[in-house]
Amino acid sequence: MKFGLERFLEDPALRAPLAGRRVALLAHPASVTRDLTHSLDALAALADVTLSAAFGPQHGLRGDKQDNMVESPDFLDPRLGIPVFSLYGEVRRPTDAMMDSFDVLLVDLQDLGCRIYTFITTLRYVLEAAAKHGKAVWVLDRPNPAGRPVEGTLLREGWESFVGAGPMPMRHGMTMGELGHWFIAQLKLDVEYRVITMAGWQPDTGPGFGWPMERTWVNPSPNAANLWMARAYAGTVMLEGTTLSEGRGTTRPLELFGAPDIDTTRLLADMRRIAPQWLAGCRLRECWFEPTFHKHVGKLCAGVQIHVEDPQHYDHTAFRPWRLQALAFKALREQAFDYPLWRDFPYEYERDRLAIDLINGGTALREWVDDMNATADDLDAVAAPDEAAWIETRKPFLLY
Repeated sequence: MKFGLERFLEDPALRAPLAGRRVALLAHPASVTRDLTHSLDALAALADVTLSAAFGPQHGLRGDKQDNMVESPDFLDPRLGIPVFSLYGEVRRPTDAMMDSFDVLLVDLQDLGCRIYTFITTLRYVLEAAAKHGKAVWVLDRPNPAGRPVEGTLLREGWESFVGAGPMPMRHGMTMGELGHWFIAQLKLDVEYRVITMAGWQPDTGPGFGWPMERTWVNPSPNAANLWMARAYAGTVMLEGTTLSEGRGTTRPLELFGAPDIDTTRLLADMRRIAPQWLAGCRLRECWFEPTFHKHVGKLCAGVQIHVEDPQHYDHTAFRPWRLQALAFKALREQAFDYPLWRDFPYEYERDRLAIDLINGGTALREWVDDMNATADDLDAVAAPDEAAWIETRKPFLLY
């Protein structure tokens, strides 16, 4: 198969509309060709593309910023001599001066298929800015490694944030190019927009189910270490709204969770009792880990690792990471009702709303966890209609 970047590089006809126009690139470390050439270098080598600027999202163009809320500065590319602007530094939205540096912005970002992943919010922001300034946005499309499944509640009105770009579920099942079309329709934007589509993407085919296994995985952000993380992320990202470690400071971040003071044997037993149907499609394994930074640094944590790497045991349609992680929270609440589960310190620069609510785009999940009388069916009753509605909403925007 071919990613949008590769089709763009190979076919001069796709580039012809750029004649006489200044081109900028929004990219990160995973913006590479099959032979691992970065898209910035590949574009710079094209005689018919006038590269005038570059942009980096959260974690930076070079992906050097490890944690959230660690900003990247603007700088001048030493080889190309073009400005590289940060959209996770002094600003989240491009400034007027930044927009003046180009005519067409090429977006080449590898997404993880989860609403909270901030690259899709950055896409929304640049589309809004492009509509305001009369600029064009082209997405060089890439796979959604989590594939097409949909899961989670829709973000509620008023809960928009940098980790909540719009009323979509946690696991949206779309590509960046498709999401751009949806944003334009949702926000009623008048903007020149084009998607350079992939060729041969098969999101329903195993073993990758969204990610072509013959392709090298490059971390789109420092803690997105592999496909297995991408599969689990729509659930494990909620750990960022809790006091539990999500495995930052270990070699398997966002594939495991734990804390020094929990009983994981009982936790797993309670999860099987409360909602065994939500454990389908994966394997769970008790483990121990000691984070070298971040939550519980230097402390031995009892944990659980979510295994989705074995084709014999991974079931793509049955695996529901959002419900699985919600179930872990529920079991912990039953284990110790007064456990200080919810993180109350700032998250993505938000100080007035609980991180777990910000992540979920509303209060429903937290309230379900904290209600000792609530059952698995109660959460399904909230989420299932939202999931069904999103599957219908996204249909006109699917390109593959």
